[in-house]
Amino acid sequence: MDKINIKKVAVIGSGIMGSRIACHLSNIGLSVILLDICPTELNEKEKKLNKTLKDKSVRNRIVNDSLLNSINSKPSPLFLKSLTDNIVTGNLEDDTHLISNVDWIIEAVVENLEIKKNVYDLIEKHRSNKTIISTNTSGIPIKQISEGRSKNFKELFLGTHFFNPPRYLRLLEIIPGKETKKTVIDFFIDFGSKTLGKETVICKDTPAFIANRLGIYSLMSTIHSVEKFNLKVSEVDFLTGPIIGRPKSATFRTMDVVGLDTAVNVSNNLLKDLKEDESVSMFKLPGSVKKLYNNKQWGDKTGKGFYKKEVDEKGKKTFYEINLNTDKYETYENNQDKELLNIKKEESLDKRITDLVSLKTKHGDFYRSIFYDSFRYCSLRIPEVSDDIYKIDKAICSGFGWKKGPFETWDAIGVEKVFNEMLKLKLKPAPWVEEMLSLGIKSFYKFSNNKKHFYDIKEKQHKPIPGSEDLVVLDAFKENDVVWSNKGVTLYDIKDGVLNLEFH
Repeated sequence: MDKINIKKVAVIGSGIMGSRIACHLSNIGLSVILLDICPTELNEKEKKLNKTLKDKSVRNRIVNDSLLNSINSKPSPLFLKSLTDNIVTGNLEDDTHLISNVDWIIEAVVENLEIKKNVYDLIEKHRSNKTIISTNTSGIPIKQISEGRSKNFKELFLGTHFFNPPRYLRLLEIIPGKETKKTVIDFFIDFGSKTLGKETVICKDTPAFIANRLGIYSLMSTIHSVEKFNLKVSEVDFLTGPIIGRPKSATFRTMDVVGLDTAVNVSNNLLKDLKEDESVSMFKLPGSVKKLYNNKQWGDKTGKGFYKKEVDEKGKKTFYEINLNTDKYETYENNQDKELLNIKKEESLDKRITDLVSLKTKHGDFYRSIFYDSFRYCSLRIPEVSDDIYKIDKAICSGFGWKKGPFETWDAIGVEKVFNEMLKLKLKPAPWVEEMLSLGIKSFYKFSNNKKHFYDIKEKQHKPIPGSEDLVVLDAFKENDVVWSNKGVTLYDIKDGVLNLEFH
């Protein structure tokens, strides 16, 4: 095929992800067409204005409202508000013909295979046979989406899975189909990294790919642990936020932002597709969360979820959290355990995590439960979702905003120590971990010749992480090459006559 050059893009589906992807593409100067369905009935405002379903403003109401909501969200999906000029909106009944001259079509509709197939029927009628098509699916296998499509479609089709919010979360999972042309795959690896500013990770076409398969499992494991240890929603968000190197949105606030309906759709798809997963039952919703879903308490998009915000006449905001035992909202206060607050002050993330896991309290039990179960599950997913541990860590860190992936966290606590404790808790990891330890290898990562190496399971030895040859990783110099340091800075000798000053 000709050299790929993307200047014009069509995004189909203007929900939270579709509209924010459109904004991010606009940020880099691309011309974007954003399309969605037409409303089936008038709203109250339209009725008062004597509008009809044939009026253009009504027909484009869904897409325009969605884009406006995204633009007004915080943090902003746009570098500049003026970049909305790069985005043209329309609907799938009147404007689908516009996709005939775009370079790339991104489908970002609801996680429902039948709906997606209907959208692709429409795309096939209007697209050029040179246009690349991709799906932003969170977890439906690529082979299922492309089933029955033309040879040309399959050759130009792949998964390009962005994470929310697309401007800020760095991961872009590239999921090729069996017939996807290598030139298309190679282009998106380069385009995603250099143009979109993403950490691009090639994924196998398995349910939910890497980040969501393992990240959603960790999320669900945490939610199940809430009932097990009788913890409050805000308490869990404190325990699973910055204190362990994860975003402030932590667990439940993240679900409110992403949307409980989205999380449920992904979980339901995994329950359906994972026939041979020994831990598939973890993807079943706890009863308390299922009630929220059934009541359409989906988070930000419905006004309330695990949290609810109320604003009085004077503009004063009051925040509430759901009591998962009573299903009622209660005001919450940040009355955290003093021991936890002291640990949070520790500068070293490795030391914080180690101290938290060592606690002889219910919080320590909680950490050991969620960490060890996550370690076990991730180890068992090799080689199913990925052949290499560094790809798993990279995907989860970039997709969920974690500072340390599961294998990096395991290293921080101590691989052999944790392995023995996991056996006592009947959370036995994959056999390759025991084999690695039997070879005298006590860590998943190590630094050698000032480069970061990972444990290669097939070759049973540490190897340099591919693509890192030209990178300077400061952690690699911490053991032998610190010239001087205090609480505020560290001065490293990074060789070749260069000193590096790192501000903490």
